[in-house]
Amino acid sequence: MTQSLVDQIDALLPQTQCTKCGFSGCKPYAQAIHEGHADINQCSPGGIAGITKIAKLLGLEEKPLNQTFGSEQPRKTAFIIEQDCIGCTKCIPPCPVDAILGSSKQMHTIITKECTGCELCIAPCPVDCIIMKAIDRPTLWNQTDADHARQRYLNKQQRLLKLTQEKTERLKKQKQVLAKLKSNK
Repeated sequence: MTQSLVDQIDALLPQTQCTKCGFSGCKPYAQAIHEGHADINQCSPGGIAGITKIAKLLGLEEKPLNQTFGSEQPRKTAFIIEQDCIGCTKCIPPCPVDAILGSSKQMHTIITKECTGCELCIAPCPVDCIIMKAIDRPTLWNQTDADHARQRYLNKQQRLLKLTQEKTERLKKQKQVLAKLKSNK
């Protein structure tokens, strides 16, 4: 089966799902590039290497990274300052790859090898206990990293969809029970 052009563009992106490009994730950005609604130089985590790959795929001229969308930097990972964490769980939902472990009123931790460095967990933290640290091997994203991050992102999306469907089913059953109780009165 041949990949669509959107899928081919998406496959060249680092899959951080960081939204720095102005879109809700890598696939929507790839779609926008394909439709001409976004330029090929908006992905700061992909940097110039990513721009080069996309330009080659699309037969376009390379261009520098648009600094409006960030600058190219060594890879980083989120880190939680343990003594400051209040266990609010506000950092967990925005993590696109489920790289944060924790529960309410308990200290949270980042699964460093799973963190894409998207920084989406920082803003929701009410006590500013999340910082970004350089990783041990500060390399640019490679295809293995991107494929792994994409799979984790897709797994989270499937899990959330399943939870939503289960909740809808529970509510439907509750309404049926209530309707039956009302009709028996």
